[in-house]
Amino acid sequence: MTKKTPVKEIKFHCSLKGKTMIISGASRGIGLAIARNAAKDGANIVILAKTDKPHPKLPGTIYTAAEELEKLGAQVLPLKCDIRFEEQVKACVQKAVDRFGGIDIVVNNASAISLTGTEEISMKKYDLMNSVNARGTFLLTKTCLPHLKKSSHAHVVMNSPPLFMSEQWFYVHPAYSIAKYGMSLCVLGFAGEFRDFGISVNAVWPATAIATSAVKNYLGGDPLMRRSRKDTIVADAVYAVITTKPLEMTGGVYIDEEIIRATGVSDLTKYKFDPEMADEDLMEDYFIE
Repeated sequence: MTKKTPVKEIKFHCSLKGKTMIISGASRGIGLAIARNAAKDGANIVILAKTDKPHPKLPGTIYTAAEELEKLGAQVLPLKCDIRFEEQVKACVQKAVDRFGGIDIVVNNASAISLTGTEEISMKKYDLMNSVNARGTFLLTKTCLPHLKKSSHAHVVMNSPPLFMSEQWFYVHPAYSIAKYGMSLCVLGFAGEFRDFGISVNAVWPATAIATSAVKNYLGGDPLMRRSRKDTIVADAVYAVITTKPLEMTGGVYIDEEIIRATGVSDLTKYKFDPEMADEDLMEDYFIE
């Protein structure tokens, strides 16, 4: 079985001004890039992340992210939250509703990664990835659901890959693949379950490696950074999805560059970390068939 959603023409329908977005893992990287686009529209943004103090290797905290987003025009609520824990998530969602009156958009961006085989990986790391990726996505969405049902512009988005059910996507790092596929399986379940409530549920996944501090410091260093695209391509793709009318796009597991092209942009050069890098030399993401 394969699952990658074809993309038709996408037209922007609305501004996010006054809408409230809650996003996990937005103190840096792709999550912060997604939040920037919403901030420029004047959205209210609730940042959920664990980093409230500077990290030795990774830039940014929930407070530096909030300061940046406020300068772009957003009202921001930074909240320290470990999405593995139900009571923390419930408390943060309630604070968001108390501050902004509701929730319109949920972006499940937080993720844990360990690209190791079965023999090498510890069960502690296995549990971490599944607790953050699959379970955390389920928990945050479930907790926000009563508020999404009241919204006239309800969207849920996951940062998770297309579902290609074949051996090649699992055998190198089964634990990580299971955890990330769990997020995309949530898309399929939630889209059908929430359709009668007028809630759109989709996933967006990058076609190539994305130049984040995690890629530079942990996954491939400067050589991989040069073969990557900027995080703005994922952010622009997510923005295209969440500005459509609810249910116009739902149940889709989309690739970022296909969404961008569907908005009418054909030249993706501006998204390259190294503008001189040839398209064929960009590092394709692992989960892309």
